[in-house]
Amino acid sequence: MKEITKNMISATIMSIGGALAIFCLTGIVFDIAYGGNFSLDNYRFTKMVAGCIVVGLGFGLPSVVYQKDNLPMPIRVLIHMGIGCVVYTIVAYAVGWLGGARSVFQGIMIAAIQIGVAFILRALFMCYYRKEAERMNERIQQMK
Repeated sequence: MKEITKNMISATIMSIGGALAIFCLTGIVFDIAYGGNFSLDNYRFTKMVAGCIVVGLGFGLPSVVYQKDNLPMPIRVLIHMGIGCVVYTIVAYAVGWLGGARSVFQGIMIAAIQIGVAFILRALFMCYYRKEAERMNERIQQMK
């Protein structure tokens, strides 16, 4: 139980940090795109930062499912990414990340791109952990 809690806290801190880093980089892109005239009023910046933290929790907390060896990997991914993407979509609409769409199609495309980014990040983490497992296995084989 102690190990699960430790891993959950670590995953949550990493996912909140990642969400805030992506938020900052996106803010820089929008600031450049608007020629330095990118402004947020009515506490929109504060709401967006709070939304980033909630999104980080939405992706970080469910990652504990990867410690359940009795579940098949596709089910674990579905649970983790399903919860994370649902939380993200709700937060995105609540803080205005998806609210600026001029049409329904544009809104769907914006949502698809942002959810696609979540799956790309998940794939990058998966590659990292696979390589780490391979290195650990190599070291174990060398010790024999």
